[in-house]
Amino acid sequence: MIVFGGAFAVLVLLAALLFISIYNGLVHKRNAVENAWAQVDVQLKRRHDLVPNLVEVVRGYAGHERQTLTAVTAARAQALGAHTPAEMASAENALTGALKTLFAVTESYPDLKASQNFAELQEELATTENRIAYSRQYYNDAVLTYSNAIQTVPANIVAGMSGFTAREYFQAPGEERGPVQVRF
Repeated sequence: MIVFGGAFAVLVLLAALLFISIYNGLVHKRNAVENAWAQVDVQLKRRHDLVPNLVEVVRGYAGHERQTLTAVTAARAQALGAHTPAEMASAENALTGALKTLFAVTESYPDLKASQNFAELQEELATTENRIAYSRQYYNDAVLTYSNAIQTVPANIVAGMSGFTAREYFQAPGEERGPVQVRF
């Protein structure tokens, strides 16, 4: 009887250690997702900080392009108000579209294109766009790792008992997944 009780105690101890180990692994993966989201946020903040400077430079050269400047400002405000990955993806894509329009307008202003300040801001924005793309990819990779962890046996049991829930991927809206249309 003592041997049976000792074996039972060892099994309970091993189960507790396994639970703790799995739980700690899930916490690490969840924290990695939160860190990756924070990195996306940092890059988007950098982008949002550059946009007003870019608008001001363009306004100085092309002040009568008010509709374009207003669209960029409105898209930035919408992006700042987004919170979930889906909202942010939609808002950031609208801001990207508004910025493309802004850069298309600048083609009509040779003095603006030649401006050192505009060129530096445009380069900063391009660099930031690359960082945003990398941060989004890193976030989605962290979400994938976390999702796999909370959905596979035996971690899914621990995840279910401990309240670990799935996270949302940062995805492009449906209309942006199709082929790019090039028109000449």
